[in-house]
Amino acid sequence: MLQNNRPENMEEVLKKAEVLIEALPYIQKFNRKIIVVKYGGSAMSDEELQKNVIKDVTLLKLVGFKPIIVHGGGKEISRWVGKVGKESQFINGLRVTDAETMEIAEMVLNKVNKSLVTMVQELGVRAVGVSGKDGGLLTVDKKYADGQDIGYVGNIKEVNPKVLYDLLEKDFLPIVAPVGLDDAFHTYNINADDAACAVAKAVGADKLVFLTDIEGLYKDVNDKSSFISRLTAEQAEELIGGGFIGGGMLPKLSNCTSAIRNGVNRVHILDGRIPHCLLLEIFTNQGIGTAIVREDEELA
Repeated sequence: MLQNNRPENMEEVLKKAEVLIEALPYIQKFNRKIIVVKYGGSAMSDEELQKNVIKDVTLLKLVGFKPIIVHGGGKEISRWVGKVGKESQFINGLRVTDAETMEIAEMVLNKVNKSLVTMVQELGVRAVGVSGKDGGLLTVDKKYADGQDIGYVGNIKEVNPKVLYDLLEKDFLPIVAPVGLDDAFHTYNINADDAACAVAKAVGADKLVFLTDIEGLYKDVNDKSSFISRLTAEQAEELIGGGFIGGGMLPKLSNCTSAIRNGVNRVHILDGRIPHCLLLEIFTNQGIGTAIVREDEELA
């Protein structure tokens, strides 16, 4: 029996083909390149968004990228801290972490880590979850907030990327929990943005992507027309020095410029609440977030 499988709406089919063709040069350019994705915020707490992010990263892996996920878990840690009758405290955006809170944080981060591993493997890609304690990946010393002791919060002083290189070489997708050890082998919680930036620099990542709860970077947060889709590290530093950047974006943008200054080619700040924002930013000409680039890429 003859069948007619011709699609009813040929225009929609052709648009899909155009999307694939638009993505082709980017797939070719970044084939076998390392991309570090910092994953946290609302995109992690919403189940549907979580699935979309993992699908995006898995697709990157399947088309030839070498992705590494560095994840947070702040909201889930706060929820569990509340369950034991404690109140979460923050100083300059950093969680005050006593011994009991550190124990809770590590438990939660390990749980999140293995959940992400499972989601990736359900999509047919092999993943391995590690913490910064594994293989001496992240060595820290004590971090202070404006001179205040905030407990077991670590400042990364050394990264040993060998375990990540080995996993990438064996075709695994590494998923990193931001926990590290100091020289005396005490366990410390690490800000996930700091961990992602340090990992990206250590592995020579071509791209570092921050999935956040904002659309990207604004020169004036109250003026939507001041959105910045692209700027150099030098321009970013001028914004910081000029006092245009404040709040939680200040340390994030400082991490971005530090990554660029230390060999990462491009850093992206994306709204993780937008479904498939990662694919839209990397595989389309226009993109949807803010890209921070090296000075010599300004006109590229």
